[in-house]
Amino acid sequence: MVEETTPETDMPETESAAEAAPLSEAEQIVALEAEVADLKDRILRTLAEMENLRRRGEREMADTRQYSVASFARDMLNVGDNLRRAIEAVPEKPKDDADPALAALIEGVEVTERGLVQTLEKFGVQSIEAMGQKFDPTRHQAMFEIDAPDLPAGTVAEVVQTGYIIGERVLRPAFVGVAKGGPKQPAAAEGDKADAPVAPK
Repeated sequence: MVEETTPETDMPETESAAEAAPLSEAEQIVALEAEVADLKDRILRTLAEMENLRRRGEREMADTRQYSVASFARDMLNVGDNLRRAIEAVPEKPKDDADPALAALIEGVEVTERGLVQTLEKFGVQSIEAMGQKFDPTRHQAMFEIDAPDLPAGTVAEVVQTGYIIGERVLRPAFVGVAKGGPKQPAAAEGDKADAPVAPK
C-alpha cells in the first residue's frame, strides 16, 4: 500500500528544517560581535545619562542653596533702605556736634546697616553698580529722564534706589534717572552708516 503525502504537510517540515540549520562559525562570530557592540552602545548611553542626571542634580542643588534665601533677602532690602534713610535724615553738622547719646544712636544705626550689608553679601547678595553705567533694562528701572549734556544719552545719571542681585538673578532693579540728549554718536559710526550699501530701487 502506497502512503499518500500532500505538499501541505511536507512544506512546513522543510521550512523548519531550514530554520533549524546551525549557523556557521563565522556567522556566529558576526552575530556575537553585533550583539556586543549593541550592548556596549547601550552601556555608554546609560552612563552618559547617569552623568547628565548627576550634573543636573548638583546644579539644581547649588541653585536651591543660592536662591533659597532670595525671598527673605528681598524683604531685608527694605530694612536696609530704612536704615539708610535714617542715617541720611540726620544733617551732617549735628552728627559732629550732637550730644553723646545722639551720636551713639547714629553710630549704632550705621553699624547695623554695615552688618546687614555684610550678611547679605555672605549669601551672595550684591548691590548693582548703576551710576554712570549704560542703562540696562534687565537691571535698571528708569523713573525719569535728566538733561545732562556732559553724559551720553542713555547713561544712568542718578540713582533713586539701589538695586540688588543674587547670583545672576535680579532681586530688585535699581531705580534710576537716565540722561537724555548728551553727546551725539561718534563720527566713525556716522561714516559707517554713510558707507553702507544702498539697495537698488
